[in-house]
Amino acid sequence: MTVPTRPLPRVRRRRPFDLRTTAFFFILLALLLTLAGLVARTAAAAAERRPAWAVTLLVVGLALTVTCFRGRRRRSVRRLARRATEALEEAAETAVDALGEPAVEAVPAGVADPARTAGVGSGAETLLLETAAATQVTDYEALDPEEFEQAIAGLCARDGCTDVEVVGGAGDLGADVTAVAPDGRRLVLQCKRYGDGHKVGSQDLQRFGGTCFTVHEADVAVVVTTADFTAPATEYATQCGIVCMDAEGLRAWDSATGLRPWELSGEG
Repeated sequence: MTVPTRPLPRVRRRRPFDLRTTAFFFILLALLLTLAGLVARTAAAAAERRPAWAVTLLVVGLALTVTCFRGRRRRSVRRLARRATEALEEAAETAVDALGEPAVEAVPAGVADPARTAGVGSGAETLLLETAAATQVTDYEALDPEEFEQAIAGLCARDGCTDVEVVGGAGDLGADVTAVAPDGRRLVLQCKRYGDGHKVGSQDLQRFGGTCFTVHEADVAVVVTTADFTAPATEYATQCGIVCMDAEGLRAWDSATGLRPWELSGEG
């Protein structure tokens, strides 16, 4: 024997309060009431001018109303009012969605989308943004020599150096950027923005080695380049205690994935 199952009652979810939706609801309600008032005034004016027609229309309207109620299940005034209210609420929500929907902007590849990370915690979101920013390495070869010096000074300042100065120019005696490292040692950097195939040679190192310690009183002397060093230049730098940072080391420094120049020094 099959036991008939009773249909489960519909559970009506309570909508969360929204100020804009509520405002649109009352605006639509006011418009409907205003329209109803205009219709009532028009009907009253017509009834005053032609009372016979008004009585006839009233009788026909009552007859149609009685017929409709007999042919259909009777609906309570409360249910009709509730459905009318729900219809107004849906219309208000539709208007809010149409007017308040923000434009979606394209996000460049490789950059974290803030809208997608809004659901995670602030610490995870910060880490995501910092990681995305760290992967964007500057194209140092596209800079001119002065811009390259400014960029190296910016990296020093970013990583905690103080008293950062760009001193490169005529008569700089090999020093392009000076700073004080976070551990208190004095940094003197020479910047060599070279293209592919042009390596920093031993003569460049010898000229810098003759002034970086005696003239500029460097605790850490650094030659940073967008290219590479020749073998004799690397050998000379090792003998004199000069830090050599090639293009690969510069990219690692820029992206915060490698050591900083003062960390490459044997001291400290």
